[in-house]
Amino acid sequence: MTKDTGTGLSGDRTRALHALRSRDFRLFFSGQAVSLVGNAAFTVALGWRTYTLTGQASSLGYVLAAQALATVATLLIGGVLADRYDRRRLMVASDVGRCLAVAALAGLDATGHLSFDLLLTFAVLVGLGEGFFIPAFGGMVPLVVESPLLASANALVGIARQGSLLIGPGIAAALYAPVGSAAVFVLDAASFLVASGLLLLASPRRLPSAPRESARSELADGFRYVAGVPFVWITIAASSLLLMIQVAPFQVLLPVLVQGEWGRGAGGYGALASVMGAGMIAGALAFGTFVPRRNRAVVSYAMWIANSLGVVGIGLMPWFEGALALQLVRGLFVGFGIAIWETTLMELVPERLLARVISLDFFGSIGLMPLGYALAAGVTGLASPQLIVSGGAAVGVVLFSAALLWPRARRFA
Repeated sequence: MTKDTGTGLSGDRTRALHALRSRDFRLFFSGQAVSLVGNAAFTVALGWRTYTLTGQASSLGYVLAAQALATVATLLIGGVLADRYDRRRLMVASDVGRCLAVAALAGLDATGHLSFDLLLTFAVLVGLGEGFFIPAFGGMVPLVVESPLLASANALVGIARQGSLLIGPGIAAALYAPVGSAAVFVLDAASFLVASGLLLLASPRRLPSAPRESARSELADGFRYVAGVPFVWITIAASSLLLMIQVAPFQVLLPVLVQGEWGRGAGGYGALASVMGAGMIAGALAFGTFVPRRNRAVVSYAMWIANSLGVVGIGLMPWFEGALALQLVRGLFVGFGIAIWETTLMELVPERLLARVISLDFFGSIGLMPLGYALAAGVTGLASPQLIVSGGAAVGVVLFSAALLWPRARRFA
């Protein structure tokens, strides 16, 4: 793969859709869009079913933590396997495994045999499958679309990802009340089958065969590559810290701000999530339309600085309407930032290492989140929610401003 050497911005309004010209990408994209909607519906149903099953709000935290830790446990080996073996087969195997786990969960739920321990077990199984799936998914994109269309492909994936967060919860709400959580679980299980079936119809390009080493050696190769490219390791490190000091406290304390500061309820909380999703869709679409080709590191860091400034503003905002506006705007920056980061990785990283680098990216991102949640809970009584949220985001501004001003952080080699 080559480094980004293009020039300027282009403004073809249909550019973001160009990847759909590829039959293989259409099959890949359609299946993943269906699966993402199913996953979003599953998350909502899982949360509410956990609460109704135990009657304790803390139970969902244990379930989500178990699922996240299981994902972390398989991410790195998933990256090695996705660079060693057929990525399509790994994606299909993960989809089938998660389909069976969610279908079994639905069966136990429908027959009244579901317990919290079993719910926890199935969450772990789903998380293990996700750890194998994520690197293979990221590494598959360049194999189903030509290199000039990677920006369009990542923009469309971002639109599908965020669109699912708007559509999936609505489907879950529509099904849950009349027919129960088991129906939502069945829907998610079926979505895995649709995704794997469509992927099997595609004909992705195959990676050239390479001599195999031990899993430890291949993982070490991934670490060495990341350590050797300043833009990659600095961005991963800064993002990991950002998730711990900004994102985790924001997620923990946003409900407190919604109720205590702005006098709103669950509807207001949901509205903030929805406008964030809408902003991210707009950001991904903007990236796919304009496709910045110069100074991508500068543009990327500027996006994350703007995002953190938005969180600072939300933490200090006395009016709910103002928080909604800031949430929409920061969603645009986040959507643009994710798309530019994913596209740059796919264009910069050698194909034989791509899945391992993606696994290291996710490992670094997810790995510090539990610590961030714990720290947020620990300092809640020591300062106001506004100060904690805004203070953490202010540190995020400093982090990415330092990266922006450090010449080494902008180096692609």
